[in-house]
Amino acid sequence: MLEVRTNRRLLRRSCEWPGNAILYLMSIAANIASTKERIAAAARRSARSADEILLLAVSKTQPATRIREAYEDGQRLFGENRVQELDRKVDALRDLHAAEWHMIGHLQTNKAARTVELFRAVDSIDSLKLAQKLDAAAQMLSRKLDVLIEINVGGEATKSGLAPNSPALEELLMAAPRLEALAFRGLMTVPPFTEDPERARPYFRMLHQLRDTIAGRKLPAVAMDELSMGMSHDFEVAIEEGSTCVRVGTAIFGERSI
Repeated sequence: MLEVRTNRRLLRRSCEWPGNAILYLMSIAANIASTKERIAAAARRSARSADEILLLAVSKTQPATRIREAYEDGQRLFGENRVQELDRKVDALRDLHAAEWHMIGHLQTNKAARTVELFRAVDSIDSLKLAQKLDAAAQMLSRKLDVLIEINVGGEATKSGLAPNSPALEELLMAAPRLEALAFRGLMTVPPFTEDPERARPYFRMLHQLRDTIAGRKLPAVAMDELSMGMSHDFEVAIEEGSTCVRVGTAIFGERSI
């Protein structure tokens, strides 16, 4: 029944859109369905339920039209890595009331106030200073902001994130009770890129172990329920290693458009 309804909707739109728009629309719907099937298969291999795993569509560089199409096909979680980019698109997407926006890129402290206005969550906290700025901005707006701590599992100088077991990470964890407008939910990572997804497995396993270690300490105001790890080329391995949220861009939207 869902397939019939989808096809009818696409057929109706094909009469309204020029050229090969029908193929373009179908590709996003098909990509979402295919991604969800891959998530379910990876979950089964690791004796997990697919319901435990969130699909976050990475919409950075994508125009509002593509984001809207994904939304109309049931996608609700979206990730952007620049405040100014979502700011440019937000007016065209304001009617997507159930959409939830996550900041997934490196965030400058001077963008904290606008970030709190635009985003439901920040998945890339990488310093106490940034956390303090977001907390102050959220308190001004009487909002609660979900956050994940970004961990640089590969120790790469070109990537943001806190080193595992570093003094900076400990400082942030200890400050959590004072950051009353922030809800610490877990960890996020982007491992070193490799063409072979299996080579990312040790990094995903490292983050999972770090999460378990922090959770075992039962720190006040620090929940460790979420592990955001895995992207288009390696999310299946990430799920097998315990990911609760995969960030998928290319596999849904295709190559970046801008």
